[in-house]
Amino acid sequence: MSQNPADPQEPLLPRRPQLRRLRPQRLVAPLACTALLVGCSAAGADHPAAAARGPSSTTAGSAAATDPTSRTASPTAPSGTSPGTSPATAATVTVAFGGDVHFEGADGARLAANPRTAIGPVSALLRRADVAMVNLETAVTTRGTPQAKEFVFRAPPTAFTALRSAGVDVVTQANNHGMDYGLVGLHDSIAAAHSARFPVVGNGMDADAAFAPWTTTVRGTRISVIGATQVLDANLSAAWTAGVGKPGLASAKDVPRLLAAVRAARAHADVVVVYVHWGTEMHSCPTTAQTSLARAVTNAGADVLVGSHAHVLLGAGRMGSSYVDYGLGNFVFYAHSGPTVSSGVLTLTLKGRRVQSARWSPARISDGIPVPLRGSAADSARDSWVRLRSCTGLAAVPGS
Repeated sequence: MSQNPADPQEPLLPRRPQLRRLRPQRLVAPLACTALLVGCSAAGADHPAAAARGPSSTTAGSAAATDPTSRTASPTAPSGTSPGTSPATAATVTVAFGGDVHFEGADGARLAANPRTAIGPVSALLRRADVAMVNLETAVTTRGTPQAKEFVFRAPPTAFTALRSAGVDVVTQANNHGMDYGLVGLHDSIAAAHSARFPVVGNGMDADAAFAPWTTTVRGTRISVIGATQVLDANLSAAWTAGVGKPGLASAKDVPRLLAAVRAARAHADVVVVYVHWGTEMHSCPTTAQTSLARAVTNAGADVLVGSHAHVLLGAGRMGSSYVDYGLGNFVFYAHSGPTVSSGVLTLTLKGRRVQSARWSPARISDGIPVPLRGSAADSARDSWVRLRSCTGLAAVPGS
């Protein structure tokens, strides 16, 4: 996503019950403490905040399971759970999604003033869900060299404090701003996430790490999350794409590699979520590239496929037995007017692999943060969101 602060074209209520959950896993191999990853602790070390918020204590009690930043390419299914648990026997879980987040402009000033309140009132919506996710559209670094592109974004490590305080559990950095400050910025982003013990998907020190899922277990339901980007600047795509022994981002342009990651997660998870950066800026209908990738990813086993990048909202609904949202729009972003300020939180209720209901909680971006709408304004915005489905070929689900 790219956007001019002066003319932004690019492109959130009570707290969830405080049940206990061991916070999850993300690792292909333990993240090594190298010179590039300052402040690392031993992989799998106990973390006192591991069960600080969220719903369940059913995560397998391995050392890796106590590290919220760890990812695993082939986790062992937790005791009492088998992938593909039927809706009849599975517990109900909720997963919430927001769109693009950076900390530029007013958002940066708010972050500097108080990271714990920087994301504003929408946080209550995110905290309600068992798992909440957004797209972190920025490098997390104070160093590096701006890349040869029109707009570059970066944020300090306190960005992870803001996200955690707002109820966000995991982010993807697979997007066209994830390496805006080059390899130094990527290394710093990975190190900052590891130091904060904050789960990030979509980037890594090689392709295996970039495509590896973050996995958590909520009331016996094992959820795996993958991030990838279909949007990369042509002049930077090769340099930014993770490869064998090569740091970078998970590129959705490598469709076979993405589908292999989805199938691997499918073999060990009850619910597979894929968050993709995709689409065309300011277009409210999906492109052929989006619909083609959506079919491939859902056929490979993704139960939920969501995305962002267009600066505007796109339609959502069921594709076969899976749920697809083509565009979540801007979230914490410097949008000022027109359709780019239309925002909100998508909350899905699942039993086993099946999305039972989908609720759009509309918001409007004001001074860089999404403010939830109420009353007739919310009803009107929700109706508009439903109408976006008309050009997607997707089917409605209850509550949407």
